Amino acid sequence: MLGVERRTVPVASRPLQPSHGVTRATSFARATPAVVLAIIGAGLLAILVLWWSDTPAVHGLGDYLTGAGRILGLMAGYGVVVLVALMARLPPLERGVGADRLARWHAMGGRYVVTVIVAHAVLITWGYAVSAHEGLISEAGTLLLSYPDVLMATVAGLLFVSIGLVSARAARRRMSYDTWYYLHFYTYLAIGLAFSHQFADGAAFAGSLKARFAWSALYSAVAALVLWYRVVSPVRSALHHRFHVVGVRRESADVVSVYIGGRNLNELQAEPGQFFRWRFLDRSLWWSSHPYSLSALPRPDVMRITVKDRGDHSRALAQLSPGTRVLAEGPYGAFIPERTGRRVLLLAGGVGITPLRAMFAMLPPPVTLIYRASRPEDVVFSDELNAIARDRGATVHYLLGSRDRLGLEPLSAERLNHLVPGLHRHDVYVCGPSGMTGTAIAALRAAGVPRRRIHHENFEF
Repeated sequence: MLGVERRTVPVASRPLQPSHGVTRATSFARATPAVVLAIIGAGLLAILVLWWSDTPAVHGLGDYLTGAGRILGLMAGYGVVVLVALMARLPPLERGVGADRLARWHAMGGRYVVTVIVAHAVLITWGYAVSAHEGLISEAGTLLLSYPDVLMATVAGLLFVSIGLVSARAARRRMSYDTWYYLHFYTYLAIGLAFSHQFADGAAFAGSLKARFAWSALYSAVAALVLWYRVVSPVRSALHHRFHVVGVRRESADVVSVYIGGRNLNELQAEPGQFFRWRFLDRSLWWSSHPYSLSALPRPDVMRITVKDRGDHSRALAQLSPGTRVLAEGPYGAFIPERTGRRVLLLAGGVGITPLRAMFAMLPPPVTLIYRASRPEDVVFSDELNAIARDRGATVHYLLGSRDRLGLEPLSAERLNHLVPGLHRHDVYVCGPSGMTGTAIAALRAAGVPRRRIHHENFEF
């Protein structure tokens, strides 16, 4: 029999409940995905105009290959700036597009940019070889040894390719988050090495002061944004709010909650579903910054995160001492409940309950929470969830047991329709491991829930 427990009862206290639960998303500027893509497209169009204005008449195969290589070089130079800007943690992007979608765009864009960089190098070398009636290898040697900054650009290209390889899904699974994260810092070195090459050898910039100025301004602006939002802003916030560890509580054998205190935390305007990037200034953790969602509605003096043991960093959080200073970047993320007036279903898998628990305490009834876990001991916050359900007249379903033991898929469309009458009229928020999230979304679509009403977050890097 499927392990389903249904709770709908009256009143209890809600841990970390603030004095109000009203979202304030409208106080922030937000950039919608369509607007961001339009801006990126406009920049790409400007690149094409820049290339076209400096391209002379084309004669023969060599000119065609070289011209194609030049436009790809401009596109690569623009692409790396876009990739950095997407991950610069700009508040309008983080709150309007969402960290999860930005990360997917960044990953997809990274694959395209690495491909364009390789194609640029091949076509330029090939085009010069054809025009000079030289062999490809011979011409490559001439470019490396005779043209200014081509050697640095080659090193930069190899760095980009290497970063692309370690970012492939198969490679990521074989390394820790910290290793993967810090390898990405070589991107900045690669950009710096390639920048001078663009001015030294780029035909579009050789005779145009305006083009050089605009290109420099673009790179400088993005560098300033990265410096401000990834370095200066977290330090200012830490000094102002005085983040520190208040205490640590074990929720299960491999899950702990960390309580972070501070001053005037309401000024952060964090919303249920959002996350911060946390850097705990402990001897063994200060060098590492990790994203963790809020697992309860924040109060003006304390916030809570809940973390599953997935490696050295998350395991070490259980040993944090009260008083440990903290740097916090955020709040980030667009995984925030929308006020549409429709009924809401929250669908959590494992420790994916973390952001949904905060939503559950804030959303007006009627709201339904489905919590999927393979074992009863994997369930966290059951007392809190039951108390919230009693207080707010909400409903909690616990779907427990592995597929093998149950002999069926507990998150099938039929099961979800049975548990949630009128499911197709709900807004649905899904959070959990990628496999569970994919299964749940497919079942929701099969149950008739429109794609635009399914909101999801995948917490795996």
